[in-house]
Amino acid sequence: MGHVVGQSRYQATLYPEMLDEVIAADSAVRVVDGFVDSLDLAGLGFSNVEAEATGRPPYDPRDLLKLYIYGYLNQMRS
Repeated sequence: MGHVVGQSRYQATLYPEMLDEVIAADSAVRVVDGFVDSLDLAGLGFSNVEAEATGRPPYDPRDLLKLYIYGYLNQMRS
């Protein structure tokens, strides 16, 4: 069983554009996304990097770290 995964940013929706087309090419979101994807989270000591076979799957630690870093950069506390 894997992690809880949202829809792909490349998935077409009812709107004419995809989410990836709405985000500017020089946005900080793309930097955070690329940075976290390049990290070895298991080597850094993150837990639940590999999901367990039983129970409800946890959220992907990469996604949670991306949210945390983005919130920190934009001074969002919650």
